[in-house]
Amino acid sequence: MCLFCKIVKGEIPSNKVLENDEFLAFHDINPKAPIHILIIPKKHVENFQEVDGETMAKMTPFIQEVAKELELDENGYRLITNNGRDGGQEVMHLHFHLLGGARLKWPHLADSQPKKFI
Repeated sequence: MCLFCKIVKGEIPSNKVLENDEFLAFHDINPKAPIHILIIPKKHVENFQEVDGETMAKMTPFIQEVAKELELDENGYRLITNNGRDGGQEVMHLHFHLLGGARLKWPHLADSQPKKFI
């Protein structure tokens, strides 16, 4: 069972922001911004490539509600999902990072040269 599934089951504590029958939002334990929330489906989905449209259709208003609850909806926020090992995904359970509470910068993402596309 993955780390986030254990959080959903209550086996590992989390600092919850919002929860409903299908989704959970909680504070990241290693924040990268003044506000850093993880938003997950309670049902195990490995990553964005594996998620179905119905789940995303329901998850979108939940994420918007979290942003509103944290008063990030007017000034803005960043929403990120890392997909797979090369995309930086560390926990293999679909999750979105909602970052806000300050004007966010966009740091250098990789040391490699960009690929040229035809």
